[in-house]
Amino acid sequence: MVVEPKVKGFICITAHPEGCKESVKRQIAYAKAHAKEGCPKKVLVIGSSTGYGLASRISAAYAGGAATLGIMFERRASGKRTATPGFYNTRAFESFAQEDGLYAKTINGDAFSKEIKDEAIRVIKEDLGKVDMVVYSLAAPRRTAADGTVYQSVLKTTGYAFTEKSWNVDTDVVSEVTIPSATQEEVESTVKVMGGEDWMDWMDALKEADVLADETVTVAYSYIGPELTYPVYNQGTIGMAKKHLYESSVKITEKYKDAGVKAYVSVNKALVTQASSAIPIVPLYFSVLYKVMKEKSIHEGCIEQMVRLFTEKLFVDAPVVDEKGQLRLDDWEMREDVQKEVMELWAQITTENIRTLADVDGYWEDFYHLFGFGFDNVDYTQDVEVL
Repeated sequence: MVVEPKVKGFICITAHPEGCKESVKRQIAYAKAHAKEGCPKKVLVIGSSTGYGLASRISAAYAGGAATLGIMFERRASGKRTATPGFYNTRAFESFAQEDGLYAKTINGDAFSKEIKDEAIRVIKEDLGKVDMVVYSLAAPRRTAADGTVYQSVLKTTGYAFTEKSWNVDTDVVSEVTIPSATQEEVESTVKVMGGEDWMDWMDALKEADVLADETVTVAYSYIGPELTYPVYNQGTIGMAKKHLYESSVKITEKYKDAGVKAYVSVNKALVTQASSAIPIVPLYFSVLYKVMKEKSIHEGCIEQMVRLFTEKLFVDAPVVDEKGQLRLDDWEMREDVQKEVMELWAQITTENIRTLADVDGYWEDFYHLFGFGFDNVDYTQDVEVL
């Protein structure tokens, strides 16, 4: 069938298999061009099918030569309904990896569950023996705990409502939005979903099963951003979860220090992902940031960020960290000159001038690429097999 993009709000409900394959192919080419010795050789990626997780897997395999086991939660195609982009991404990655003689397997299921943890441990024991890196890159809206309790994350502030400019991507209108304050229960629920509890559960399960190599490195991903977005991000419900994620990194390192395990949080750059596009105010900030960073020739996508993480920040003689021990891939975004220009543009931006003062086209290009659309060498008029 011919597959076209069908966008509803901040999500596209279709995905193009050949476009997703092209996206993976381009990321692989970039990682290959930056290959480096000294990277881990057996890597578990929890949340491996899109965004930073997919780029981590590609970087591990093609910049470092690693065997990779991925965990994803993706929907297969059914009838005329396409599969999710993460499903097509993973199918393409495994196909390329097989052609290149790299081990690549993927488990499709709920990473929060004990069943998927047990399955991952079984595969590691049978195929890899032990892993020397664990990437934790989950971005889920809800989590079902072991006792059956379902926790739902919310995108709210804490303590007070917050009003700021936002861009309605449906109507192309810039107007003020007010984000309400979360209840304590909502904060706690968001921490349960997006904090570090499940990361710790994974590390505990892997260590107990004796499938972690000595001096294993584990990394989870976070974002801080500028003061502009603090109320909705850094100090909001998501920020509370990310604070817990950081605290979990400290606990993992301390708990397994005798085995030399090191846990890091990598604070990454603002990028259009399926998760970030849902946050009010943030898409407008992203589009202004894109304009400034592209003009300075320092813009990066997920693959550029993750290759830089592997080759320049983490697997070097001494990991490059800040005063809290965090890896900072947002270092270029947070440069004083970049933020100064972003804030100057932010103060001026309106519905009438958004396409002049912000990189709206760049935002949409990245958005469509997430779902396999918008690649100039893919013929979208052709029938493709979606099943």
